[in-house]
Amino acid sequence: MFTGIVEDIGVVAELNPQDETGGTSLTISLPAGSDLLSDAHLGDSIAVNGCCLTVVTFTLGPPTPQFTVGIAPETLRLTDLGDLVAGSRVNLERAVRADTRMGGHFVQGHVDTVATITKMAPDGNALTIRFAPKSKDVLRYVVYKGFIALDGTSLTVTQVNDDEGWWEVMLIAYTQEKVVIAGKKVGDTVNVEVDMTAKYVEKSLSGYLLSLEEAGGGIPLLQKMVERIVAQGFS
Repeated sequence: MFTGIVEDIGVVAELNPQDETGGTSLTISLPAGSDLLSDAHLGDSIAVNGCCLTVVTFTLGPPTPQFTVGIAPETLRLTDLGDLVAGSRVNLERAVRADTRMGGHFVQGHVDTVATITKMAPDGNALTIRFAPKSKDVLRYVVYKGFIALDGTSLTVTQVNDDEGWWEVMLIAYTQEKVVIAGKKVGDTVNVEVDMTAKYVEKSLSGYLLSLEEAGGGIPLLQKMVERIVAQGFS
């Protein structure tokens, strides 16, 4: 579990598609003086651009701190980690502890899809960025002023357009200096994790309505709910 508050920005040292285990591994170098690995253990979870990955080796230097994580085939299919190259910058966050302040929101590190940046526009000293998801299904979980994790960064949705298939977020000047998204350009991709609470609500409500429908009372109840909402709106 993570918060979506990026702790550090690392640089990809190597993406090895065929390591000694027969799988894919990713080695990341940290800035000199970084304390990201100060309490690290083998098997720890670190979010790399929003993907929860397991530390398989690490060193505190010299010359600089560095760690390696394994990447499963499913992760490569759902994320853009396979597009990383030596020198790519990545957001990093350690898993939360019981005493961690929840400055962002609950982030699992389980990416739902990738999204492409389609627009970047300055607004004063802030930066508005528009994203179009590869999987349009995630749009039902994206709501105005709701949470969303982009490359592991907890951000607030400032606009969403379901018909055209996009949403926007705004980065203040401070955030632009602390995360990798501001350094990307139109056409680049980000990893997307929607607010998991919306998924639980959807599944619970779907099951509830299905049970009512099977009992013969689902449609009338749903109709009353809609009528009440419409009446409140017009009042």
